[in-house]
Amino acid sequence: MPSGLTQEQIQRFTDQGYLMVPDVFADAEIQPLRNEITAVIDQAARRLQAEGKISCTWDEEPFETRLTRIFLECDEILSPIVGKAGGGHSGPAFFEFITNKSLLAKIESLVGPEIVGSSVYRIRPKMPSYAPGAVPWHQDSGYFSPHCDKDLIVTCWIPLVDTYPQNGCLQVLPRAHRQGVVRHYKNGPGGFLVIQDEDLPAPEPVTVPVPAGGVLFMTNLTPHSSSLHTEDVVRWAIDVRYQSSDVPSNFGELPSDFSADRPLQEIACYPPEADFVLQSPAHPEKVVDTWHTFHEIRQRFEEERPPGPRRGWVAVEGGRCRDRQS
Repeated sequence: MPSGLTQEQIQRFTDQGYLMVPDVFADAEIQPLRNEITAVIDQAARRLQAEGKISCTWDEEPFETRLTRIFLECDEILSPIVGKAGGGHSGPAFFEFITNKSLLAKIESLVGPEIVGSSVYRIRPKMPSYAPGAVPWHQDSGYFSPHCDKDLIVTCWIPLVDTYPQNGCLQVLPRAHRQGVVRHYKNGPGGFLVIQDEDLPAPEPVTVPVPAGGVLFMTNLTPHSSSLHTEDVVRWAIDVRYQSSDVPSNFGELPSDFSADRPLQEIACYPPEADFVLQSPAHPEKVVDTWHTFHEIRQRFEEERPPGPRRGWVAVEGGRCRDRQS
């Protein structure tokens, strides 16, 4: 039986807003996902070569460097991996990865036994010296609907390779989650939301190296960022999110079911993507327990997306804020 978090770990997560656990996944549990991503790259590389956009498919390159070689010739290689917004890939190995029993046991320690896979997950191939790969300071709740600000949505940042400052591991602001959602601006570096320096909470940043197989758990209110990475390898990571079934979700809905006129408690925290029930002792019939079901749910929302949350963040250009609302 996989073990959950200790009381000491739970207390640290609650107090600090984050927790790094180094040994959640064995390497044998990571490798199938690496293989699945490699197969996606293979298919895309062959197509790009046939179209004359790359000189070769770089088959002999290892997982850590191959994407870089192709990307230098054609940045279209990223699209089949990240989809429209980072959550496009929904293969069998990915499903097995995010439903890993050891991971869900630790999530249960934080949100309880009724676990929903929050809609927002991302595959992050952070490219060397690629400016959009540097993610500025933000809180995940800055992207979610404000009626979910007081709910806990646990972010799990999971690298597929060892991460450290030189290849762009994450930084966090400990204890800053207690201050709630702070002001964000649109159009930050890389097109991301950004918290300006004058709005950043006071704690000093903590750099959090995470080994392959480890997980960095964060609250949705924990400010975090990652810097540009300068090594000649791809910093592969995924981030997935989990929440209690008490938190608003769109499980069981079609994209066409969305209506902004519904009561707030019936509107998902992030409507454009699909939530899915992963564990439910109370309602086992609702659990998405096969890859085919998961893939079908995700694809519906890839083809047709409801509108995103409107928080009223203004845009920033050249360090100056424009008077334009979202």
